[in-house]
Formats: sequence, structure tokens, C-alpha cells
Amino acid sequence: MHALPITRTGRRAARRSRTALAAGLLTAVLALSGCGAAGDGGDSGAASDERALSDTGQNKADAAGEAAPDAGRDSAKSGKPKTPDAVTAPHVIRNASLSVEVRSASKGAATARTVAQNAGGLVADETTEQVDDTHDSSHLVLRVPQEKYDDVLRELAGAGKLLSRTSTAKDVTDQVVDVESRIATQRASVARVRKLMERADRLADVVTLEGELSSRQASLESLLAQQASLKDRTALATITLDLTEPEAAPEEDGDPGFLDALSGGWHAFLTMLRWLAMAVGATAPFLAAAAVLLVLWRVLRRRGRAAGEPPAAGE
Repeated sequence: MHALPITRTGRRAARRSRTALAAGLLTAVLALSGCGAAGDGGDSGAASDERALSDTGQNKADAAGEAAPDAGRDSAKSGKPKTPDAVTAPHVIRNASLSVEVRSASKGAATARTVAQNAGGLVADETTEQVDDTHDSSHLVLRVPQEKYDDVLRELAGAGKLLSRTSTAKDVTDQVVDVESRIATQRASVARVRKLMERADRLADVVTLEGELSSRQASLESLLAQQASLKDRTALATITLDLTEPEAAPEEDGDPGFLDALSGGWHAFLTMLRWLAMAVGATAPFLAAAAVLLVLWRVLRRRGRAAGEPPAAGE
């Protein structure tokens, strides 16, 4: 007679446990969705995830009879973001542009490559071209370590005649610290989502958590790319070098000698002959017509004389 009430009480307790478990998972999913909409996952998102994870652990402990303090400690450990290390030195992006006039652009480019390599740097880009078929010019982009930046600039500027020089420096220490902090927070957020996925039982909850994990993982990879770019630009300074050759000066004529006079006379003689030939060629048609007219005139004159002469004696 007493078995029936005990069975009904156990069923009611089991239903309440399942209801509490479902409510806890629903609260965790809603909290994660709110964190994903917040963007990068700051302190408010971390607090929401921590509360959701604590509620889920508590509900599962009530349903399965587990101890809640262990779940609370795990939640606190996973929800606490890492604190970035203290910045001991400023992070600066340095850029410089040099324009130098050298005797040989190709030799100057080879020297610049050697200077950059000896300093532990590299040549990012190089272009050499011929200008006006008389002289060459070279364009180089050098990447050198920050500690060798001033020495390399001084050596390149002294390779020839310095035409122009510009340099800039931008302090990005705050940006570096901000990116490092956001990376630490995002990594902790990804770890929290992974823990919730391990504890999720329903397929709908797993699908929702997988989408949230993909979004947070993409944000983390974007932050890591920003960190790599900042590290590259602050570790190596950029120097743009333009090398040009001086324009060739016109050669000055010296005093003429015998051979110069002979060459000039021969050139004048040939020029005269050429002009005479051109003159003869130009007047040849007129001379031919004049010659024909002269021949006709003589023939007619002779005939006229022959017709007006008296007959000879004895005829």
C-alpha cells in the first residue's frame, strides 16, 4: 500500500530534475547567443557565460546527484581571462624614404642589398630600369631590424649624393596591448563554449553551440592575424630607396688639329660635289630642252641659207 505513493514521488522528482536541466541548458544557450551578438566577447560576455555555465553545472548536479562546488570551481577557472604580460618597451612602426644620386645604379643597388642583409634584414622589392637610354635608376624596398634602423639609414645616405630624406614613426603600443587582451579574452570564451558543448545532451543545443564556437573561433583568428601584422611591422622597419644616376654632361670641343681640318675639308668637298650633282640633276631637263631648240635652230638656218644662195656658174 505504501509502494504506490513512493513511486509517484520519485517520478515527480525525476520530472522536476529533467525540467531543471532543460531550463539550465536553455539559459546557457541564450547567454551564449547574447555574448555572440556583443562582438569580441568582453567582460560582460564572460560574466554571462560564467553564470550560464554555473547554472548548467548546478542543474546537472541536482539531477545526477553530483557536487556543485567542483562545477563552480571549473566554471571560474575557464571563465577567467588571461592577463597580458606587462609591456616593457614601446612598439613603434618606422618608415623612411631616401633618394640618392650615385655613379652606377646597379652597383648602388648591390651595395644596398649587402647593407640590408648584413644588418639582418631583407629586400622586399627591387626594380631597375633605364631612363632616356642614357642612365639607369633603381627602386628598392628594404626591411631591417629596428635596432639597426639608424645605422642602415646612415650608411645608405652616405653611398652617394643625398637628394631627399623623409622618415616617420608611429607608436602602436596601445593597439598591441589591446589586441593581446582581446586575444586572451577570446581564447577563454572559446574554451567556455567547448566545455558547454561537452556537457550538452540535446542535439539542438549542440548545433547552437557549434555555430557559436565557429563565430568565436573566426574572431580569434582575425585577432591573431592583426597581432602577426603588428609584430611584423614593429619588428622590422621599412626603408624605400631610390637610386638615380647623374645626367651625362655635354662634351666640350677642344682645339682642332690637322686631322680635324683634313676631315672637315674632305667633308666640305663631298658636300660641294653632292650639291653640284643635285644642281645638275635639277637643271638637266632644261638643258636638254635648250639643246634640242639649238639644234633645230641651226638646221633651219642652214636650210634658209641654202635656199637664198645664187646658182653656181656653169649650171
